[in-house]
Amino acid sequence: MMQKLSIKTNNKVELIDITTKVQNAVKEAGLDSGLVEIYIPHTTAAVTINENADPDVKADIKKEINKIVPFDDNYSHLEGNSAAHIKSSLFGVNQSIIVENKKLLLGTWQGIYFCEFDGPRSRNIYLKIIRD
Repeated sequence: MMQKLSIKTNNKVELIDITTKVQNAVKEAGLDSGLVEIYIPHTTAAVTINENADPDVKADIKKEINKIVPFDDNYSHLEGNSAAHIKSSLFGVNQSIIVENKKLLLGTWQGIYFCEFDGPRSRNIYLKIIRD
């Protein structure tokens, strides 16, 4: 089973917690045990799993990734968004999460984040729900 989620981003670089949306999709699908594959079909966006208890973690990630891959660095790509493409490649466009007893098998402090690197935009997130 596949589900598509739509998301609207508001900033150039943004990490949006989508954990509840993914968990709701699992519930809607009636999945007791299996996997959820999350796929981002965009070359300037990504998905990651990290701490979701302290919002400073998101701020720190954004600050550091923008230092590592600055927006203005004499890139050759004519669109002017090479930094976003590089960030997407570094983070990756997919994550697999185990589902057990109808719940995402995440650590106590973990959350799933959609990563926007070239916003604001309207984006899609695809979920492939795989039963055991």
